[in-house]
Amino acid sequence: MMCAVEAGRRGRRVLVVDHAARPGEKIRISGGGRCNFTNLGCGPANFLGENPRFATSALRRFTQHDFIKRVDRAGIAWHEKTQNGRSLGQLFCDGSAKQIVALLTDDMAEAGVDLRLKTGVDRLSRSGDGWSVGLSDGSEVAAASLVVATGGKSIPKMGATGWAYDVARRFDIRVTETRPALVPLTFEAGLLETLAPLAGVAVDARIASAPADKGRKARFDEAMLFTHRGLSGPVVLQISSYWREGEAIVAAMAPELDVFETLKAARADNGRQAAHNALAHIVPRRLAEYVCAREGVSGNLADASDKALRRLDQAINAWSVKPVGSEGYRTAEVTLGGIDTAALDQQTMQARSVPGLYFIGEAVDVTGWLGGYNFQWAWSSGWAAGQAC
Repeated sequence: MMCAVEAGRRGRRVLVVDHAARPGEKIRISGGGRCNFTNLGCGPANFLGENPRFATSALRRFTQHDFIKRVDRAGIAWHEKTQNGRSLGQLFCDGSAKQIVALLTDDMAEAGVDLRLKTGVDRLSRSGDGWSVGLSDGSEVAAASLVVATGGKSIPKMGATGWAYDVARRFDIRVTETRPALVPLTFEAGLLETLAPLAGVAVDARIASAPADKGRKARFDEAMLFTHRGLSGPVVLQISSYWREGEAIVAAMAPELDVFETLKAARADNGRQAAHNALAHIVPRRLAEYVCAREGVSGNLADASDKALRRLDQAINAWSVKPVGSEGYRTAEVTLGGIDTAALDQQTMQARSVPGLYFIGEAVDVTGWLGGYNFQWAWSSGWAAGQAC
């Protein structure tokens, strides 16, 4: 839609084909229905891929501030998400995410763009210097340029497929390894059984990856949630893009606190209190009880040795755990990997070896962090292609 608006404003005749019943469904469901439409801190450092700097050109030519101006012109009220008074840079609609969809569809209408819903592509072939596209409604469309903006495999219940990758391969354009990203992580059955009492417990945490590949090392701070399958919450979704099977992650569940020194001071001040009660002043009670039981620290604080308190400190702020997998594309917010950026022109998003063929958005091997970055890549890459297609 973003690309169509820009191409239409340049006087191009534009047709947008969408197999869904309504446009912008992924926008509509995002951000709890309020759409985290961009991030104030968005830049190339917030993206993954074989060459994350590929995104630099588009992100600098159409920035988060450019999109915010469009949101403001449309009269859409928005707010920034904060955590414990700390700015996160994440911008959400005060009202409904449908306002962002309306912004785009209104701009398309104004630019003379033709939008066809409930319409798929049955046939696709080169026709001279252009394209011949057979649609599911039986019509045949001739076009000078073809822009593939069909995303990745995440959230298949919305109709997501690997169609973009199929198109790329058909024209001998490389597709990098794809996998679910921004997705909850899962544990093996034995570990799940021991952690069962913690299901539903949330805590502000710092999680770091521990990969053999230093290029994927990362650390994030935000909320973590214990689930019946493993771990979720924003900080877990973030680290999932860096995690690989066989690797551990390391969680600090009171990252700003020296747990040992805090418990030691509590022991000196009131040694008669139970160890788990003292720990419950630092982390949620169920987590405190679980950790004390697991580490064999019971009774009053006065009876707990320094060695025992250090074990609690390690259990809270250096918990190393090895997930066995993720919840997969079913719940993944995005797909990591995609169309090889080496095959695309970073200024125009056009395939270098196939004139008139463009790939934008999530279909490309550019994957953002959680927090509005992937939407900004959609706006920026769409804008860039819209200036050229």
